[in-house]
Amino acid sequence: MPLYTADLCDAHPDAVRIADPVFTAYGQNLHFGGRIRTVRVFEDNVLVKKALSEPGDGQVLVVDGGGSTRCALLGGNIAELAAANGWNGVIVYGCVRDAHEIDAARIGLRAIATCPRKSEKHGRGVLGVPVFFAGVDFRPGEYLYADRDGLIVSAESLGDG
Repeated sequence: MPLYTADLCDAHPDAVRIADPVFTAYGQNLHFGGRIRTVRVFEDNVLVKKALSEPGDGQVLVVDGGGSTRCALLGGNIAELAAANGWNGVIVYGCVRDAHEIDAARIGLRAIATCPRKSEKHGRGVLGVPVFFAGVDFRPGEYLYADRDGLIVSAESLGDG
């Protein structure tokens, strides 16, 4: 049985952190969750692609792109790569592009907007660090749950679904 964010908030009010509603949903999976992995970049998607090239094992990659709307950090090819490698979802505090391709991918994705411009390719950034945006701390190893009602984070697993 799927775990919905509203039900999880009701059942565990002191265990969840609720992200500000700043994201748009993309991809075929509107309902997803998993253990968090993180990357912090700014207008450079090399580390995003690197992380999503690895086995996802049902995890969710949280990308702190600094909220930039000047370029996209992920497009259709990388979304397909993430789905093929077993990632449950991606959260992008920044932009994506190729929205029509992402919507065809079997992945859950949230981003703040779209932008047709591609990112830089210098490899700047850092993997596996706590990040903060949308009013929430996202820590590697914690759990994220997303659906049409929103996005929540918990230090512990709230169940499978």
